[in-house]
Amino acid sequence: MTTFEARFAALIGTRHAIGVGSGTDAIKLSLKAVGVGHGDEVITAANTFIATVGAIAELGARPVFVDCDDTYCMDVSQVEARISDRTRAIVPVHFTGYMVEMAPLMKIAESRNLPIVEDACQAILADIEGKRAGTFGMTGAFSLHPLKNLNVWGDGGVITTNDDAIAARLRLIRNHGLRNRDEIEVLGYNSRLDTLQAVVGNWLIGTTEDITARRIDNAARYDEGLLRIKQIRLPPRPENRKRVYHLYSVFAEDRDGLYAALQAAGVECKIHYPIPVYLQEGLKGFGYEKGDFPVTDRHATEIISFPCDQHLTCEEIDYVLECVRRYYGG
Repeated sequence: MTTFEARFAALIGTRHAIGVGSGTDAIKLSLKAVGVGHGDEVITAANTFIATVGAIAELGARPVFVDCDDTYCMDVSQVEARISDRTRAIVPVHFTGYMVEMAPLMKIAESRNLPIVEDACQAILADIEGKRAGTFGMTGAFSLHPLKNLNVWGDGGVITTNDDAIAARLRLIRNHGLRNRDEIEVLGYNSRLDTLQAVVGNWLIGTTEDITARRIDNAARYDEGLLRIKQIRLPPRPENRKRVYHLYSVFAEDRDGLYAALQAAGVECKIHYPIPVYLQEGLKGFGYEKGDFPVTDRHATEIISFPCDQHLTCEEIDYVLECVRRYYGG
């Protein structure tokens, strides 16, 4: 595991990488390491996957949501208004392989002395002006789930940090808080990265740059074809950003009809996510109501994700594009 951790740290550009049991644990252990506990509040995105919220709730903290913008990421301009005297951390989510506007977010966090834990589970090798996801905050949380751009053969996660003290604390927390076989320094968890998964990760990590390049090329081919279809709207493509396309998502008119037609044609498209996380039954206790996050709500009715993985051929992408054109009568 040590070899894989060292190579992962070098890939991302941090001093430390700490292997853990999953991307969810990477968020949870990071929050525990920076002091989040029962009754605290943690600011995060309203359109994220349940894992982000689950990691916060497992510590007894309350997720405080912020709406997104059309890059699918947290609208940083809304963050400051959500900070209270109970706020203990901010978890920006680099959703789909886009990155949150980190420069203004860092200024807000630094002015309030709030640690940032980056949920970079979908954003390995994404960057802003060459600075990679997982290097801005106190920690970065990554997933090695089989669907991720760098994956293993089961669950796995990695935490990155440049803080020596946080790294040491994380290594304790992931291993029951054991200083050694007989002494417990803190109460922790059983969340070590499995040795077999570390071997798989070490075997695959050298392909990460190539995988990312293939996904970016596939996205460019989609962009070129979809720009000619007026019923499809592409998200913004900001300059000086590297988007790594864990998901290739666009906005579509009559999204549900298009989704059904593509499924019937054998295209494995997805909707991320038809029910926003803040409206899920399991989160009713937090008191959020439909309409609290209107951009997130709109995305739930408009977004569709097309296959974009590195194994796709140009012919397969062209088939998807032809199916979309055919549905809209073009």
